Amino acid sequence: MSSAEFEQRAPHAGAGASYAAAGVDIEAGDRAVELMKEWVKKTKRPEVLGGLGGFAGLFDASALKRYERPLLASATDGVGTKVDLARKMGVYDTIGHDLVGMVVDDLVVCGAEPLFMTDYICVGKVHPERVAAIVKGIAEGCVLAGCALVGGETAEHPGLLGPDDFDVAGAGTGVVEYDQLLGADRIREGDAVIAMASSGLHSNGYSLVRHVVFDRAKMTLDQHVEEFGRTLGEELLEPTKIYSLDCLALTRTTEVHGFSHITGGGLANNLARVIPDHLHATVDRSTWTPGAVFDLVGTAGQVERLELEKTLNMGVGMMAVVPDASVDVALQTLADRGVDAWVAGEILARGDHRDGAELTGDYAK
Repeated sequence: MSSAEFEQRAPHAGAGASYAAAGVDIEAGDRAVELMKEWVKKTKRPEVLGGLGGFAGLFDASALKRYERPLLASATDGVGTKVDLARKMGVYDTIGHDLVGMVVDDLVVCGAEPLFMTDYICVGKVHPERVAAIVKGIAEGCVLAGCALVGGETAEHPGLLGPDDFDVAGAGTGVVEYDQLLGADRIREGDAVIAMASSGLHSNGYSLVRHVVFDRAKMTLDQHVEEFGRTLGEELLEPTKIYSLDCLALTRTTEVHGFSHITGGGLANNLARVIPDHLHATVDRSTWTPGAVFDLVGTAGQVERLELEKTLNMGVGMMAVVPDASVDVALQTLADRGVDAWVAGEILARGDHRDGAELTGDYAK
């Protein structure tokens, strides 16, 4: 078809097409940036140059000169279907904590200090106050993690997402000295496994949780649950605990051989990722009692224990592997920082064990 033929067949409504008519509101995007600036400013580290508005975030790498052999670590993640609960509840300023926690606590597993993050927020329609609330949560999470939020992107996708739909993702960069890099090669037989309590479900397993509580149990977000002391929605939206500064404090006060961030795949599978082939980790369930939300999901969905354990964190968000001689100092350091922690297991010779880690015993009542 020629351009002339197309012009003859195209409808004439008196106005040409525009980006706004296609569903993208540039002015709303600019308004969102203005609203988020103050929150991003709170995350600024001395190495950060400039502010929002540039095409790239700038971080002064000369700060790394104090390292003998600096290794840069990177991680990226999102928060999965937990964003659907935030949307349904109209609460947007906590989901950012989840995003930061998922990224920076992956970085710290190797001993890396989180330096900076960038975020990506995808929406069906830009609601400036809503986007700013999401960034507020991300900024608050960055403050808790000790890292800067150096930039990001808000993308409007009309036609692909509904007007109230959104998703978030983020990427982070950290640094660790080469000879302080943590990993499986440091783990030794006889090491102790220290568990750090989670704040709840964190940001994993929500597809299972949503199926159980909404489809099977027919519960509602505003339903008060006595065991929680609050509504179901408030419990499910509890932000992810961020451990990065606590873990870094451990590395400064005592000898640490490794960390394991308990996310998708559950406790045993994530712990196994940092256990060398010739060793085996055992974790004793009797050393803690999972929170009420884990019992609700298991009971309401008739979910078998092993299925729960390979999907949810079961009340443990981070684990540290330390020499037995470091246990007391490690526990005291975490207690001083307000982290609920306990010795949950030990590292043994692999022997006849086929897996790198396993849970034993029954949970404490």
